[in-house]
Amino acid sequence: MTQVEREAMEYDVVIVGAGPAGLSAAIRLKQLDPEREVVVLEKGSEVGAHILSGAVLDPCGLDALIPDWKEKGAPLNVPVKEDNFYMLGEAGKVRIPNFPMPPLMNNHGNYIVSMGNVCRWMAEQAEALGVEIFPGMACSEIVYGENGEVKGVVAGEFGKNPDGTPGPGYEPGMELHGKYVFLSEGVRGSLSKEVIAKYDLSKGKEPQKYGLGMKEIWEIDPEKHREGTVTHTMGWPLGKNAGGGSFIYHLDNNQVYVGFVVHLNYRNPHLYPYMEFQRFKHHPVVADLLKGGKRVAYGARAISEGGYQSMPKMVAPGVALLGCSVGMVNVPRIKGNHNAMLSGKAAAEAAHEAIEAGRASDELSNYESEVRNGAIGADLKKVRNVKPLWSKYGLTASLTLGGLDMWTNTLGFSFFGTLGHGKNDAEATEPASKHAEIDYPKPDGKLSFDRLTNVSFSMTNHEESQPAHLKLKDPKIPVEVNLPKYAGPSARYCPAGVYEFVEKDGEQQFVINFQNCVHCKTCDIKDPAQNINWTTPQGGDGPNYPNM
Repeated sequence: MTQVEREAMEYDVVIVGAGPAGLSAAIRLKQLDPEREVVVLEKGSEVGAHILSGAVLDPCGLDALIPDWKEKGAPLNVPVKEDNFYMLGEAGKVRIPNFPMPPLMNNHGNYIVSMGNVCRWMAEQAEALGVEIFPGMACSEIVYGENGEVKGVVAGEFGKNPDGTPGPGYEPGMELHGKYVFLSEGVRGSLSKEVIAKYDLSKGKEPQKYGLGMKEIWEIDPEKHREGTVTHTMGWPLGKNAGGGSFIYHLDNNQVYVGFVVHLNYRNPHLYPYMEFQRFKHHPVVADLLKGGKRVAYGARAISEGGYQSMPKMVAPGVALLGCSVGMVNVPRIKGNHNAMLSGKAAAEAAHEAIEAGRASDELSNYESEVRNGAIGADLKKVRNVKPLWSKYGLTASLTLGGLDMWTNTLGFSFFGTLGHGKNDAEATEPASKHAEIDYPKPDGKLSFDRLTNVSFSMTNHEESQPAHLKLKDPKIPVEVNLPKYAGPSARYCPAGVYEFVEKDGEQQFVINFQNCVHCKTCDIKDPAQNINWTTPQGGDGPNYPNM
């Protein structure tokens, strides 16, 4: 293919992704120097369209960035009033008391929020400071300089034919160059993955681990609504099949967030995370709450769970990885947004210092040391062993040992040191012959729903004439390897029904319905052969989440 001619625009800092990390970086850069030229590129049709999070927000990140956020009208309107933890059995529940839990598990002072709405508000703050924000601009390529440094990105390429050639309405996009490029794409971003591989940033680190988070918003009977109540559960229905658990958050307007997380290191390829979520809603505790209500939205995304020991090196020449591009989620707290904001602030301060000193396109090592040795590192270091203990010994043992380790870490030491994770999540998948199939009840259309019906509640849309953004490294592997060996797990692990095996003329064929994709990245993570590469579709395509 001939080299595409593109116009280029120059900025001080180019930021990919208008999530909490990217917007925090943009705001901080402008706070430090109002003349700084900063651009934020967002693949969603608007800021917040692709943001999905629990979310109970620890406001410490906002406190550090915009101390007067309350006066400025930040949408943190529902303080947490009550915290409940339950272990579920098939028909009943056991409450886990709050008093033995380490202080870091307390949600007092936190808020139940829509992170989509928080990001929309943050974008308004950034634009008021003079930040340029361009939604609907997917960044499809990294631009490298003569010395191998990251020089910028390509954004806004539209109009390719399904085979990848330029179509009649082709627009080549633009190159946006910066003295520094910040990648704040969220979990398993395509450009971040390329940068981590090119500069070998994961060398000497534990593999990143992931969970799949699925979420519905429900409007429920006002009689059952308890604004400010936060409930987490573990146990049923996953049992020993997988790690994970649920969250139920009562926000305002009689709405409830109902979410379910499945750790992606499960071994049994017959496991069907989406159907585990649907089955969970039939537990008496949940069913009683939701009966008579209606589901108004659905979405899914992967969550980084590797924690402290899995964070790759965060900087390379000209580029820094922010927030979930690194993996800054505190797993037991199920919180990462505060750390994403703090990472954006730290990256901005390091870039400001460098540019003031006349530097450009080098490594922002001050950013990395601030993350590892500052508030983010302290937050993640205390809980670093919870996930590996869970993976190794199962739920019950990990509750005891993980709780003990969090307590001792609060006091400054650990009996376990720093535990490793072992295999990545793709390697954890075992052959189907080693495991029994799992029989899932059919959705009833009232509490539980089939995948495709639910996907319609994510407002997902992709222009079908473009090339599929889900690319197979070897087109033969799904039918020749994954189907006979692993019973075709992609038909189950995807929470949007993108992948299916269809018989045609007596032969199995692998079909990719990319237009259903909600950009969760699970396929990129869990495929046993690591054969699926998630790339960005053209800008604006994908889910359009209202209040996730």
